[in-house]
Amino acid sequence: MTTTLCFVGIDVSKFRLDVATRPESECISVRNDEAGVRELIQRLTGVRPHLVVLEATGGLETLVVSRLAAAAIPVVVANPRQIRDFARATGQLAKTDALDAEIIARFAESVRPMARPVKDKALRELEALVLRRTQLSGMLTAERNRRTTASEAVVRSLDANVRWLKRNLRDIDQVIAKLVRGSPLWRAQDDLLQSVPGVGPVLSVTLLTGLPELGLLNRKQIAALVGIAPLNKDSGLFRGTRSVWGGRALA
Repeated sequence: MTTTLCFVGIDVSKFRLDVATRPESECISVRNDEAGVRELIQRLTGVRPHLVVLEATGGLETLVVSRLAAAAIPVVVANPRQIRDFARATGQLAKTDALDAEIIARFAESVRPMARPVKDKALRELEALVLRRTQLSGMLTAERNRRTTASEAVVRSLDANVRWLKRNLRDIDQVIAKLVRGSPLWRAQDDLLQSVPGVGPVLSVTLLTGLPELGLLNRKQIAALVGIAPLNKDSGLFRGTRSVWGGRALA
């Protein structure tokens, strides 16, 4: 006697979660808040899904992913490009939230991406700090560039912004350093990374947050994950030029 596996696709928006299941092709919608996610987990607990898949949405998925993981429901946050390519390959051109959830469920059922451990709260906090540091650094560079061609009327304003940004960068660097040094695991990884010539504290913490699999995967797997592994482009007798593409995008 065979058991039919259940696969779930979730289309995430700011205020709503559209949920589709396969192979039953059932669809429901709940609010994207604590109450709505609790209702969703209650429903999913009854069907015991083999896999739940949703797209990365820049943070809107954080609540539901963390709660699903805490409830021991296997969940994968997929690259939106993979979902779009799958939709085109299956001829799905129309677009609504419900249809998006259905195509994500079909993707889960057909591709079955491997579920990986969800980032814990500490790693999410460190990741948010590193992202904020990147934003501040970009704003500082932009203000400095503007100053080179600015009129005297706005120089004072630009200088004030530069001082504020530099002060905030120093503050956030201190918070990041304290968080990293406060974790025995991160401290050991940070010391190892910074022992490599050319790797400083900024690059080290960027690798810690952007590539937490370091030390867990082999060199070929890491190269493919980052997007620096040469990929074949062969067909029949044709041997194409090897090139690199894809990889994990930073937030």
